[in-house]
Amino acid sequence: MTQIPATGGRINAPITHRVLGVDTSLRSTGLGGVSATGQQMSTFCRERVRIPPGRPLSDCLAALYAGIEKALDEGAPDALAIEGAFFSRNVRTAMLLGHARGVVIAAAAARAIPVFEYAPRRVKQAAVGYGAASKTQVQEMIRRILNLDALPQEDIADALALAVCHLHQWIRLPAMRPEPI
Repeated sequence: MTQIPATGGRINAPITHRVLGVDTSLRSTGLGGVSATGQQMSTFCRERVRIPPGRPLSDCLAALYAGIEKALDEGAPDALAIEGAFFSRNVRTAMLLGHARGVVIAAAAARAIPVFEYAPRRVKQAAVGYGAASKTQVQEMIRRILNLDALPQEDIADALALAVCHLHQWIRLPAMRPEPI
């Protein structure tokens, strides 16, 4: 049975949420972990999983899985945020991205970490305030929001923006919380 605090139902200790944002790609996947306690946000992961060209698809997917596993094990996030599927004229590109997304989702599912997806426009809206923001605008606003010393690399900035988007949705708009995929 849950005990209700003597403070009239208010909980004084702020809750910390940890989210790993993943900007999925086959060759350069951005990973951005953001921890939020109350209104304070900080990063716990800023890296890329880079895979050299010319490697077979199976090797690329295995390397991506290993990189995601490492980030999940070290960062211990409560949730994972990814970009929603996109439409591409190039079927091969869409299929490769689908394979990579599947690896990311499977790595999180193996650890019972819920995965949430967000449309690119929603991510830019959360980070910049404008759904058609440029990559540079996203980088600059993420630098400011997270008080970083320098602009993060594009893939990492996109991953951090995904994590920030999820935290905004989860903490500030609880009535509109998405369901995990």
